[in-house]
Amino acid sequence: MVAADSSRVTSRCSFCTKPESEVERLVEGPGVQICAGCVELCAEVVAENRASEAARVAEGVPKPREIRAFLDEYIVGQDQAKRALSVAVYNHYKRIQLLSGGGHDGVELAKSNILLLGPTGSGKTLLAQTLARILNVPFAVADATALTQAGYVGEDVDTILLQLVRAAQFDIERAQTGIVYIDEIDKCARRSDGATGSRDVSGEGVQQSLLKILEGTVATISLKEHGANARSGRGYQDRDTVRIDTSHILFILGGAFVGVERIVQARVGRREMGFGGNIAAWIDADKSDLLADITPEDLVSFGMIPEFIGRLPVITSVRNLDRDALLQILTQPKNALVKQYRQLLQVDGVDLQFEPGALEAVADQAIMRGTGARSLRAILESVLVAPMYEVPSLPDVAAIIVTQDAILDHASPLLLLRNGSEVPLDSALSLQSPPAGG
Repeated sequence: MVAADSSRVTSRCSFCTKPESEVERLVEGPGVQICAGCVELCAEVVAENRASEAARVAEGVPKPREIRAFLDEYIVGQDQAKRALSVAVYNHYKRIQLLSGGGHDGVELAKSNILLLGPTGSGKTLLAQTLARILNVPFAVADATALTQAGYVGEDVDTILLQLVRAAQFDIERAQTGIVYIDEIDKCARRSDGATGSRDVSGEGVQQSLLKILEGTVATISLKEHGANARSGRGYQDRDTVRIDTSHILFILGGAFVGVERIVQARVGRREMGFGGNIAAWIDADKSDLLADITPEDLVSFGMIPEFIGRLPVITSVRNLDRDALLQILTQPKNALVKQYRQLLQVDGVDLQFEPGALEAVADQAIMRGTGARSLRAILESVLVAPMYEVPSLPDVAAIIVTQDAILDHASPLLLLRNGSEVPLDSALSLQSPPAGG
């Protein structure tokens, strides 16, 4: 008769310590076991954490007028876009609050994803970035031109979500209440050239790939495949994948949509060319005005698929920046370029001044380049790089004076010395002894 082996240890759940005989199922891993009941409990805890984080963000969302006031501090003009964005953002986070608290009475609340149209350099990215700042949520920017359909060489839509996870420092709950801005989305329009010999890997396929994350889905992101490191994330150490629910992520898509105004103009023209119609008015209509009248049908005619536009219920536009707006951008917002450069130079005890006509010349040059506010920094940087390089090493400089000739004719900026005299930068340098080593 052989005695029973009393040394055999009964498998137990590492969390609740129940033996295998008392649980529905026990899943074993290297040195750890977990029962089905604890798995279910963990899932509930994770869901509660997600809901509480979403509710926390939603409760702190300012009212539309407060959002608009904050946008006004950083962005000049664009009144229509600011109003539309303020309402859309407020509604988006109210939806989160209702869904998290169960107070929606069974009503299906659609996401308020936003399509923002307008020319390059008109502030689309800055609008989205500033919204994320006021809400204190993670923010990620992606370029649609880099996206390809899954299975092709290039970035897929998972890369967008990974950027948001990184912006949240791998705090998944925070990432799930963030904002994603996807620029150049118009470059994903379906080709209408009749080509049939190759797949459209950067057009309709990308739109199809974005559909689910825009609407809301649970996506599994491979950290290993994208070279990400989640070791700093809470509870995600050493994982190869993370799951992220996009239901509460606000997507703002932007694009110039060059040529769509002709589609709008043709539609408006057909309506206006009847008896008593003002044909000249719609022929000469400003492109920005035409974008303000755009419809989902116009965007479908441009090459966006109907299902994609259907995930973007809020459509608004920004206007071209005129000379006055560019001048205001240079001097008025909290992040005005002149204020930024002046602050940097004050660290060296040097003031930054502009002669009459200099800033106007900067605005005119930006208009000539056709890239809106984006070129303002480049123009100022090209003028200021030499004095910012030299002045910290020059004694007795009280101020740098930028003249109109420095902007238009590449003349040397002036230096105001502490004795009250003004000298061109080139002349001041010629009076200095050359530094050791040339």
